[in-house]
Amino acid sequence: MDIFARSLTPRLPLVVICVCSALFLIVGYLFHLQVNLMPNFLHLGKKNFLRSERIASPRGNIIDKNGNLLATNRPVTGIYWQGTGNKYLSSEQKKSIEELQNRGISTSEFEKTLAYAEKKAQLLCLVHDASFEQLSRVIEKFPCHANIIVDTHFKRHYPYKSIASHLVGYLSNPGINANGCMGLEHLFDEALKGEPGQRLNTINSVGCHLESQELKKALAGTTIETTLDLRLQLIAEELFPADSTGTFIVLDPQTGGLEALVSRPDFDPNIFLGQLGGEQWHALQEKKCFINRAFNACYPPASIFKLVTLSAALETKIIDQTTSWYCNGHTTFAGRDYHCARKEGHGSINTPLALAKSCNIPFFDIAKKIKIDTLADYAQRLGLGIKTAVLFPERSGLIPTCQWKRTVKKEPWWPGETLSAAIGQSYTLVTPLQVACMVSAFCEGYLVRPRILMVEPVVKQPLQLQKETIQFVKKCMHEVITLGSAKILARLKNFTLYGKSGTAQTSDLSKRNLGKQFVEHGWFAACFNYKNHKPLTLVILIENAGSSQVAIGIAYEFFKRYEELVETKISET
Repeated sequence: MDIFARSLTPRLPLVVICVCSALFLIVGYLFHLQVNLMPNFLHLGKKNFLRSERIASPRGNIIDKNGNLLATNRPVTGIYWQGTGNKYLSSEQKKSIEELQNRGISTSEFEKTLAYAEKKAQLLCLVHDASFEQLSRVIEKFPCHANIIVDTHFKRHYPYKSIASHLVGYLSNPGINANGCMGLEHLFDEALKGEPGQRLNTINSVGCHLESQELKKALAGTTIETTLDLRLQLIAEELFPADSTGTFIVLDPQTGGLEALVSRPDFDPNIFLGQLGGEQWHALQEKKCFINRAFNACYPPASIFKLVTLSAALETKIIDQTTSWYCNGHTTFAGRDYHCARKEGHGSINTPLALAKSCNIPFFDIAKKIKIDTLADYAQRLGLGIKTAVLFPERSGLIPTCQWKRTVKKEPWWPGETLSAAIGQSYTLVTPLQVACMVSAFCEGYLVRPRILMVEPVVKQPLQLQKETIQFVKKCMHEVITLGSAKILARLKNFTLYGKSGTAQTSDLSKRNLGKQFVEHGWFAACFNYKNHKPLTLVILIENAGSSQVAIGIAYEFFKRYEELVETKISET
């Protein structure tokens, strides 16, 4: 025994050291687990019964200048199945599924889909936008069901459907991550989105919802106030032919505010908030519904361009206010005949009547004496061929010059081409919005930048023409109404009108009978005011209408409706 004790004594310290070291390591590891890793384990533990949920922020409204909603949000109540992670559906769950089917709540392969959601603990939408009847049936039968959730959220809504759709735009990827596409929805997407909130949900071991805590409140998006007047917009939409292509613009010539804008074909933004079928999308693309024809389409200005030609001729002293011509239906230049729209001719005609009757012969005579670059200079002074700086993407159009033709066509400019350019044909292209700004300039004496938002500043640019020229052209525009191509509008006794019509060739006249696509576009542009009310500018373009008389007829109906609107407003006040 003594021998054993003596042999153990030297080893005892080593054993004690080993035991103490092991205990120290165990205590150290436990300390690491309990203290250092506590936040991690606490986070993992909370994940078992806490669920973080993002709260969608209500998207900002888009309104007209009177506060009418053009784009807003409406409450939508959905019915959902919340899976709890069980491998198989219980008999009670199967019975609930059968009850849902009996109440008209079902999808394709209903039970199989729910079983997968149950196994993966996923949230499955049964009904996205439940009707009152569906909600009543479900809430009555399942007031406190572990899997069935009824939740209300907000969905984008366009109460007037296709009205002003090219200005308002639409949403893609509807839901919490919705993005604005086109129009104001796209331009001010971030401001409209607002800031999403956050909610913390507490659940039990089987996934039942116990309580919620709002960590961050969702902030609604900014309201966008436009210059549109819904009353005028509705009138313009109603009067513009539903089966026609073109645009209808109403502009405030003093502030540049767009008070109405129709572009056809149009679309209903609401269709993008659900599942859009391939055929439906193809039909929209085929009709080119997404082109805003006020800004993004260019057309020959036709006789409306005679406002430019007349101004340039007066400014350069080629003619004066008393110049006269004789129209026999055609003129000759460089061995080629150039015809007036009236084959038998207008006879003796002076400067105001040249514009009022839209006789081509005086403008052909001017074109023989003026250079194309001079004509282009005055066109640009009047805002043609230059972007208007409106908020939306736009095309600049084309005002041809000698340099342009040498660069693009690799040809010189032939003097005979100036005759076609002087009456708004040849290579000349403009946007309807540019025409609206030009007509406004003759009535107000300055070019105004178009606005779509009430907060945008009013920007005016002095018109680089002599005051006498502006006043004389304005007088000639009035004679278009009293004596010329738009004299039907002279019946409107309470209106002061200054206008110009135009019939734009789209191809050689010999092709006119080959189909509607070869028929002329119809233009009408006017600045008007009713009694002592503020002036407005109107531009109507109808593709392949055949003549300007179609556009003039629509304008006539618009003026009558505008008179009714103003008188109703006066009587109400």
